[in-house]
Amino acid sequence: MAVPDSRTTLKSYCKRKLGEDGNYMIDVNVSDNQADDCVDDALQYYQDYHTDAIQRTFVKYQLTADDITNGSTNGIPLTDTGITGVVNVYPVSNSSSSNIFDLNYQIRQNDLWTLVSAELTYYEIVKEQVSFINTMLVGTKTFDFTRHMNRLYIYMNWATDASVDKYLLLEVYKVVNPETYTEVYNDVWLKKYTTALMKRQWGQNLFKFEGIQLPGGLTYSGSTIYDQATTEIDALETEMDSKYQEMPHFLIG
Repeated sequence: MAVPDSRTTLKSYCKRKLGEDGNYMIDVNVSDNQADDCVDDALQYYQDYHTDAIQRTFVKYQLTADDITNGSTNGIPLTDTGITGVVNVYPVSNSSSSNIFDLNYQIRQNDLWTLVSAELTYYEIVKEQVSFINTMLVGTKTFDFTRHMNRLYIYMNWATDASVDKYLLLEVYKVVNPETYTEVYNDVWLKKYTTALMKRQWGQNLFKFEGIQLPGGLTYSGSTIYDQATTEIDALETEMDSKYQEMPHFLIG
């Protein structure tokens, strides 16, 4: 069988793993809507915790007049879907690098020619020193990002520090869209977790038939299926914490 590369093929894969197949008399009693819910829940958990589910990338944002007017209270809307966190905000000028008062411009104009015959160590040390002085005396602008509102709040004087059409470069964490990168559906952990969720739903659906005797003396046991699935889900979530989740970043110093 082909590997899962969509929601539909992932649902079919999970049902086959649970024993449903045209050649056997096993019917996984899970509706299509319930199967969709299992896929949604599995993807949400996967995207929240699995290191392969997100990417660290950059997106640009061009400020508008509304941003300048309302940015201090309403923040700026990030229409780029799938952003789970903002790491850094970098202001980027939309003009060419020709400001005579800019330090980098002065260094390039007056001192760059000496670098041909000199080491770059001194140049790098001076740049780090200037950056340190700028951080201590000017500081960096703090910001907050609210994921469910999809808005970025930058704490600055919007009237003086921002201008229309100026660009911001945002360093962000962004979800890898499974509809674009369909290999996500074939992730080993995701397939196991979706199957376990679907198995638990199956067991829950069979609770209403618990103890009913079928021809031949067989009885339904939805609780057994439910308990087995719960154990599998707990094991997979523990595996996520210990093996696939990104380690926390500690600030030392």
